[in-house]
Amino acid sequence: MTQTKVLEVSVRIAARPETIFPFLVDPKLAVRWMGTSAKLDPRPGGVYDVNVTGRDIARGEFVEVVPNSRVVFTWGWDNEDTQVPPGSTTVEITLVPRGDATIVTLRHLGLPDDHHPQHTEGWQHYLKRLSQVSEGRDPGTDPMTNPPA
Repeated sequence: MTQTKVLEVSVRIAARPETIFPFLVDPKLAVRWMGTSAKLDPRPGGVYDVNVTGRDIARGEFVEVVPNSRVVFTWGWDNEDTQVPPGSTTVEITLVPRGDATIVTLRHLGLPDDHHPQHTEGWQHYLKRLSQVSEGRDPGTDPMTNPPA
């Protein structure tokens, strides 16, 4: 279980940072693009708790929150047999304006290398959904959600 590479994905969203930012920190808006429920306290040391799929819960805490610019939080899965326990990795999301659009870059640091493929796929999926809601479109039902087991 080595932790050498940084997972990084980016997307161009046809919306301004001030439109996108609330979707990262407001629990009612966050679940429109990722998760079935969320408890978010967007301040350093505040809780980050998102039920991502209806049974897989990501937990950590906010490290840095710069309105309309940057959000950093720790991340990990709340289950017994994970190599990525709550708060064990760090997710950095930056919003960089480009005209009437924004480049959203997500960097996930500290992931074991063998978790990169599934987390890359997941973050690409969720950034696409973030793009849709930020642009005023309905992303529809998330195919990654499952009823509780």
